[in-house]
Amino acid sequence: MPNTQTIHVAHLGGIEASYQTPSLDPAKPTLVLVNSFTTSSELYKTQYADKDLTGKMNLLAIELLGHGQTRCKLENWTYWDTAYMNVQVLQELGKQGKIDQSKGVFVLGTSQGGWITVRMALLAPGTITGIIPLGTSLDFESPKTRELKCWNAPEDLTPTIEKWSEPAGEDFRPGNDFSDFLIDIGFGKDCDKSVREFWRNEIADNYIGEEGRKRARMATINLRDRDGLHGRLADVKCPVLWLHGTADVVYSVANAEREIKMFTGSPDAQLKVVENGQHFLSFSHPKEVDGAVADFVSKYAK
Repeated sequence: MPNTQTIHVAHLGGIEASYQTPSLDPAKPTLVLVNSFTTSSELYKTQYADKDLTGKMNLLAIELLGHGQTRCKLENWTYWDTAYMNVQVLQELGKQGKIDQSKGVFVLGTSQGGWITVRMALLAPGTITGIIPLGTSLDFESPKTRELKCWNAPEDLTPTIEKWSEPAGEDFRPGNDFSDFLIDIGFGKDCDKSVREFWRNEIADNYIGEEGRKRARMATINLRDRDGLHGRLADVKCPVLWLHGTADVVYSVANAEREIKMFTGSPDAQLKVVENGQHFLSFSHPKEVDGAVADFVSKYAK
């Protein structure tokens, strides 16, 4: 299993950006992996073990602001800040000779990671070769998405934000009620007991004490209150491969079908639906996801 590493970037006055990678080879294209809400780069451990993927590309899982081991001096930030942080991480690794952006840079993101893929494509159009959103929505949490059978984020998240807005001291942990909610909607209520136990512990370990409470709260506010991207999707000029599972209980296939059509500036924007795929699709259906990713990267790598 890759070890977590950190790299300093200048955004927001200084960020220690945390990432995992099996290895980096400047001769290969690079696939950035962006994790889902309050998970960590461990979400992609199945991908790290896929020798077909690692043989063809660098896997670089960068943990978002507020997630995993990434740390920022400021307490307030947005998804745009994470996207810019990721671009700076790529630049720094390029300067160190660990990757070569000219070989191609792709971004795969799960759920909230999906809208990071778009933001990165918009912020660095000369760098990002292609994007791969998984189980996501590119709207804000609008009435239209709920009409299309997506979740109600304000209703689900506001009580948690209010609870986490009060100082809690060094005894703070998110608790199993929160972790189980995330596990149920992401991995599925019937996921293996070992999966539930792992993520209960991982989430608890990532959000400890007052510092952890503040990061967890801001991550949740970002999810609930984010801006929509519909007006910007025509400005994405790279290929798009959107993968979405039919068992996704957070964002619906119907919503994905609506939004993939908005990438009118992309030379190749496709939606592939995975039967029985969960919200955290790369975990529930790694064979289907990894195969599609390998084909996409091989097609568009430089």
